[in-house]
Amino acid sequence: GTSRSGAKIVGALILGVSRTVAAEFTFVLAIPVMFGASGIKLLKFIKVGGGFTGMEAAMLIVGCLVAFVVSIIAIKFLMGYIKKNDFKPFGYYRIVLGILVLGYFLFLG
Repeated sequence: GTSRSGAKIVGALILGVSRTVAAEFTFVLAIPVMFGASGIKLLKFIKVGGGFTGMEAAMLIVGCLVAFVVSIIAIKFLMGYIKKNDFKPFGYYRIVLGILVLGYFLFLG
């Protein structure tokens, strides 16, 4: 299957949007989805688990901050890559991986 972000990028490219704008749009669209999913998980945990201890809250905050910093670094790297290169390596990767998965299930699965 194709990822949601891949589908959005391909759709934008078909409509004539530049690679950079298509990728930026995809990253921006992911923000509310991630906040919503995280919020739902947090609310479920509080409801079922009864809340956090001080140490658990501190670990959650540190984890969120580290994840945020790493995601910013990854996005900056990917945006720099996309500005200079096209999506062909990703396409080749998907084709090779698809062939390997099909081969696995046809012959070994």
